[in-house]
Amino acid sequence: MTFEEYLISKKIDITAFRQHEAERFNEWERLFAQLHPESFTAQKKFLINDTRRKYRIKLD
Repeated sequence: MTFEEYLISKKIDITAFRQHEAERFNEWERLFAQLHPESFTAQKKFLINDTRRKYRIKLD
């Protein structure tokens, strides 16, 4: 699973997240490459939820 696929599975808009919080996006992308997706989720659970609220994928 790629980081982009992971963000989509968490319903996070990749473009908006990358544009508005580039530093955090890059940090998470590097960390995701080193961890299993479940471990990444466990480490970032509350931050993922906050990020999803800010950058939710909009379904028209």
